[in-house]
Order: sequence, then C-alpha cells, then structure tokens
Amino acid sequence: MDGKKFLVFGAGISGVAACGLLLEQHMDVILYDGNPNMDVKAFRKTHPQLGEIPVFTGELPQEATHVDIAVLSPGVPLDLPEVETLKKLGVLIWGEIELAYVFGKGRILAVTGTNGKTTTTALLGEIMKQAYQDVRVVGNIGIPYTGIVRDTSEDTVIVAELSSFQLETVHCFCPEVSAILNITPDHLNRHHTMDNYINAKKAITSRQSPSQTCVLNYEDETLREFGAGLSVNVVYFSSSRPLERGIYLDGEEILYADGRKKQLLCRTEELNIFGVHNYENVMAAAAMAISFGVSIEQIHAALIHFEAVEHRIEYVTQKRGVRFYNDSKGTNPDAAIQAVKAMKWPTLLIGGGYDKGSSYENWIQAFGGKVKKLALLGATREKIAETARMCGFPNEDILFAESLEEAVQVCYENAKEGDAVLLSPACASWGMFRNYEERGNLFKEIVRDLKE
Repeated sequence: MDGKKFLVFGAGISGVAACGLLLEQHMDVILYDGNPNMDVKAFRKTHPQLGEIPVFTGELPQEATHVDIAVLSPGVPLDLPEVETLKKLGVLIWGEIELAYVFGKGRILAVTGTNGKTTTTALLGEIMKQAYQDVRVVGNIGIPYTGIVRDTSEDTVIVAELSSFQLETVHCFCPEVSAILNITPDHLNRHHTMDNYINAKKAITSRQSPSQTCVLNYEDETLREFGAGLSVNVVYFSSSRPLERGIYLDGEEILYADGRKKQLLCRTEELNIFGVHNYENVMAAAAMAISFGVSIEQIHAALIHFEAVEHRIEYVTQKRGVRFYNDSKGTNPDAAIQAVKAMKWPTLLIGGGYDKGSSYENWIQAFGGKVKKLALLGATREKIAETARMCGFPNEDILFAESLEEAVQVCYENAKEGDAVLLSPACASWGMFRNYEERGNLFKEIVRDLKE
C-alpha cells in the first residue's frame, strides 16, 4: 500500500468510515460524491475527524481520477459513467469490505442471502459472544466494517452481514466460514439480470480454501447445485428434510447431524422468534458456529435468549385487541411472503414503496385467505393492486393511502379484535423515507399514538 493514492466514492456512513481508516493508515485520500448539492462546509463540520482532505462533488473532476485505488460505497453502482471512467484509466475498484479486510485483523464469519441476513448475523454475533471475548458485528447490519478495523487484533472474531452490493467489489476478502441463506429475485434494477445478482452472492466463497466452510440452504435449488461444485467444505441446513450431515428441522426440534450421530440443538418452542424462515436463520447461524468450533451448549444458550431483530416481524403493541407488527425490513416480495406466513391471525397488510423491478405475484398468492385487507402506498401501489386483482384478491379489499399514517389508520378502522396489522411493504423505502429503519420507526410511533 506504500505510496498508493485512494479515491473514496460516496460520502455516506461507509464512505466516511473508509476515509477515517485510510487517514489512520497515513494514506493519501480524496473523497468524491456525485451529489452536486452536497454542502461541503456542513460535511466538514459534521466530520472533523477527516480534517481538510480534498472533497469533490457533482461531476467527477480529472484531478480526482489520478488515483491508484477507488473505494466505492455500497450504494454506488459499478456501471456508473464515473466508475467506468476510473476502470478505463486502470484504477483498481474496491469496496469498503475489501478495504477493511486488507487493513484489518481477526477471524471472519460472513453471511449473505436475499432474506434473513440481519437476523442470522445478529444471532450469530450473540452465539460468538458465548465463546469469545472480542466479537464485532459489522457490515450491512448498519456498522461499517472499516469503522472497527483500528480495534481489531488476531483474537478478534468478526461477524459480517454482506449485501450483494458489497460483494460486487471483493477481490481478496476471505471469511473462515461463509453462508448464503437463500437467493430470490431482488435489486434487479441494480444488477440488471438474475445471473449477475446470483454471481454477486456467490462471490462470498470465491477465495475460500478446501479447509474452510460454506453453509448453504439445501432447500434452495440454486444453492444446492452451487454447493455440489464447490471445493470448500459445504454444510447444508434444511427446513424440509432430515440430513445425514448438517442441521435440519424435524417437527418441533432443530437437530445437528455429523454423519454418525444427531444432537438436539433446541426445540422451536424455546425460541423467541417464530416462523419457518426464522428457524432457517437459526439453523444457518448454528451451522456456522459449529463449523467455527463453538459448543452445542454455548449455541443453545444464545438461541433461547435471542430476541427478534428490530423491523423484522417485530411486535409493537396491541390496541383494542388488534396486534401490530413492524416488518419494515421486508423490502422485497420474498421477505414479505415470510412475514405473511408467520402471521397466525387474520391480517390487514400494509405494502408498497419504491419500485426495484420486482414481481408481486408470488407475494399475493401467498396470502392464502389470511390477508383481509391490503393497504397500499408509494410508487408501486398501482402495480401491486393490478397484480392483486389478476390473482383474484377482491378489489373491494384493496385500500389506497397517501401516507403511512393514513395506511395505519385505515387498517385500524377495518380491524376487529383478534386481527393483526402488519407493515411488510415488499418494497424499498426510498422515495418516501431515507431507509427502512425510518419507515419502521414511524410506523411504531403512529401505532403507539392510536386511540383505543
């Protein structure tokens, strides 16, 4: 790295953390953000730790291209003209994950997949804390990996949640244990084709050696076929069948089989999270932990104390006998399907938001008579409503709202005692909210203010 000059592309949380790490490493660094309206003075005031590093905004200036390595924030697509320009000039394209890996220390477990990443990562972090003193949970879960590098040592255990955006730009990154939970269509507006999206997910294993482990979902046909061709140690989990070697759900029991004997990890009734998709998350986290050398006893202790992740089928409160659940993290149809399946009551569902190019047929078909009313808002509301009608969902049960407040209110007015109101949008939050957290927090605030 001696003498290398870095361009950090993107002035968000990841970009700021990347700049901070590079400055700590005494690297020559400049920051660029494509937003021409970015207030550089306000930015410097908010981030005094970055000192007076050069900051460019708007159109990429020529002087910002005289660099060796460009570190892209996850939100920066690889096919942007500015990125294409850098590539043509021979600039090496990294992501924040690659940067942290190059400068960091410690042992790494990494989780990706379309759905369940955050729950699995958070749970795996709690399991690791049962066995190790210095555990850091980072990545797409909201904590930049580059932000904790300075505190890592050879004894640090890093549990990383990685999105397809982050995996597009890895080169040397190599976790000791990886997992791909599932792959269903998502972010096709960014990746353009399903093959591109799948290949981004598969990159998590690309540098792993035969002595290292990749955990895969046996019930995902794409992953089952992928695992058959891997040279690494593959461990499967299954929610539908016994496995000779791996972790599987058998009725109310989650079992681990090592090829010779089977052991009980836990009973589902002991868990504080529910739904088959969450049992799959439990199995994936447990498989990773076992592969890392954590004992069954330590895994069990963490499993039975783990609470649901915020914004993922999160129970909010009960008003007039109506339960409210916040699944704002259900940002694609497959995630939203899992939330509907987890509901045990007649449900009034709030959906809609930013259009990522998703198809909503499977989501509507998963309602199975459970969804009483469908309240829609955002850019996708007409598209979803049309799909719902095509799938036979009654037109009179489709409600439109201009805001989240209106959607909650109309569901509350139509709900009866014993019903549930579920926010599970099947869409990203952009356009109406900064992120799914803001959307989920507002939902909880609105719900708590409802009059009984």
